[in-house]
Amino acid sequence: MGNIVAIVGRPNVGKSTFFNRLIKRREAIVDAVSGVTRDRHYGKSDWNGKEFSLIDTGGYVVGSDDIFEAEIDKQVELAIEEADAIIFMVDVETGITGMDEDVANLLRKVEKPVFLAVNKVDNNKRAQDAVEFYSLGLGDYFTIASINGSGTGDLLDALVEALPEQEEEEEEILPRFAVVGRPNAGKSSFINALIGEERYIVTDIAGTTRDSIDTKYNRFGFEFNLVDTAGIRRKSKVKEDLEFYSVMRSVRAIEHCDVCLVVLDATRGFDGQVQNIFWLAERNRKGIVILVNKWDLVEKETKTAKEFENHIRQEIAPFTDVPIVFISVLNKQRIFKAIETAVDVYKNRTKRIKTSVLNDTLLPIIENYPPPALKGKFVKIKYIMQLPTPQPQFAFFCNLPQYVKEPYKRYLENQLRDHFDFTGVPISVYMRKK
Repeated sequence: MGNIVAIVGRPNVGKSTFFNRLIKRREAIVDAVSGVTRDRHYGKSDWNGKEFSLIDTGGYVVGSDDIFEAEIDKQVELAIEEADAIIFMVDVETGITGMDEDVANLLRKVEKPVFLAVNKVDNNKRAQDAVEFYSLGLGDYFTIASINGSGTGDLLDALVEALPEQEEEEEEILPRFAVVGRPNAGKSSFINALIGEERYIVTDIAGTTRDSIDTKYNRFGFEFNLVDTAGIRRKSKVKEDLEFYSVMRSVRAIEHCDVCLVVLDATRGFDGQVQNIFWLAERNRKGIVILVNKWDLVEKETKTAKEFENHIRQEIAPFTDVPIVFISVLNKQRIFKAIETAVDVYKNRTKRIKTSVLNDTLLPIIENYPPPALKGKFVKIKYIMQLPTPQPQFAFFCNLPQYVKEPYKRYLENQLRDHFDFTGVPISVYMRKK
């Protein structure tokens, strides 16, 4: 389970460049997901074997008349509040500005590790100029050049050493289903409808996700923990800006769950905020069920549901093998169908296919439709196995793995989905040297 690291600072100091460098730095990185507001991104990174989620916040500007900048300021404060560690980036070219001092005043009150990164230090003269940043009162600083990566190794060494150790969970027997989505989509109502009508609830227990509650739930002969991200206590600073905060909460919940139930408001559609949360779940390789709530409020014609579903599938391509359930929490329509579907997706995510079955099924198909020849070389896939990982990952052993391109890997994934039910679950396909 990863920690959260926020990158903060005033505009134009190089935060986004630094962020992009970190998320592309190592093979294990998950691609970034664009945020819902300008200059904010979410991604996963790791350093020295320690994973963490990374948030690139917008530039912090105190006292601005710009409504947009005022929104960014609130979101920076939320990111600082939620993060386990903060990287405060400043610019050696411009030196200390009033905005830098405003951010430093904010950070001196934070009882979390704060790392002062002086950016654009690419020669000795600038290294000497960086000394002035001691006056910000945040202790030692790190000189970096995010454009070429200079100095980032020392910063990251110190960062991962200071990140709190994630508590080792006790033997986790029960799967965890997280209910995520944008504000006012009906997450709380969905869980309340389940809890209010069903008598099989055992107990409320503290969740591993910060400030969340796990409800142990027993239905359909299947026991699981239901993670209520909507029920997380609202922080005092969270007023108008629920959009950003919902993503912050979703990052935590998604990292700690097995299946995400992505709830969306049918009257608002599958908008950018919901898509961000969907792709966060996909990039974290979680099982996914999309719940279209408030379906009772939509004016319907013969093909309304099918057209709505097709639109969603276009937006989530190429990962279209995801169950979509139309529900009305208010009328309690199909809410238990939603849970049944989540249970099925969990079973798909934990499914193990015997090596002999994999090879007997797929090798004849591959022989009839082999990878395209490249540079006169022919790729021959000889053996397939499922890797011993928490989510479905498959290794295809062949003579020239480097010649197998993404379109053919997608073809192999589609064959896996056609012959073995992996609905709702991201699949990873790896080519390995035989």
